[in-house]
Amino acid sequence: MTFAEEREFGHEDRKRIYEHVERHGAVDPDEARDELRIDPGGFRHHVAILKRDGRLEMAGGKLRVALEAGAEEEYREGDLEFHIRPARQEDLAGIVGAIRQVAEERTYIVAETVADEVDHEEALLRHNEIESRMFFVATVGREVVGWVHLNAPELEKLAHTAELTVGVIEEYRGNGIGSHLLARGLEWAGSRGYEKVYQSVPSTNEDAIGFLEGQGWKTEAVREDHYKLNGHYVDEVMMAVEL
Repeated sequence: MTFAEEREFGHEDRKRIYEHVERHGAVDPDEARDELRIDPGGFRHHVAILKRDGRLEMAGGKLRVALEAGAEEEYREGDLEFHIRPARQEDLAGIVGAIRQVAEERTYIVAETVADEVDHEEALLRHNEIESRMFFVATVGREVVGWVHLNAPELEKLAHTAELTVGVIEEYRGNGIGSHLLARGLEWAGSRGYEKVYQSVPSTNEDAIGFLEGQGWKTEAVREDHYKLNGHYVDEVMMAVEL
């Protein structure tokens, strides 16, 4: 169900509480109540309804947007054990760090833009009338070693599509982490009713193109000389998969 289909809150204060939590990622309830200047009884009442309706949840003593995304999964490849799970607000620094590490190769322009946006907003997951943004992470121990990100516009004419980025830091590649992340992201997109997932990469990122082709993605178009990397013009390869 898209946000447009569930945006009715029934009360202005309830809407304000949701938007405040959604904008900040995770908030202390008492601080949110004081900042919004809502009386304690009314605040508790509205939060209870938002939790009942599956819009907000309490975790670690903070209110967060509730997005149904499944449980943590454990995998083992040889001696390597890794987990894939829905991202939490506390993963923001780890995700930004992983994306920037991959982006240092200068072959993943869209992902670098995502890192800049998330870092600037200081809110990882978004679900509002403009967009839905979801992350899953791969972790080894406490370290974020990979991510899959989906960003979907809530505009009616584009609401069936979602943009995806996925990456794994170099030292953990070759262990199936990227494939598991991609599958998890596409599973979530399909469960939310999206019909098509797409992403764009520079033509010089042959590893990414080969990886996506191996997962059934197709090249839809090529924009010539769209990027300029290290002083050289590079084509943009626009790829997609139907769900």
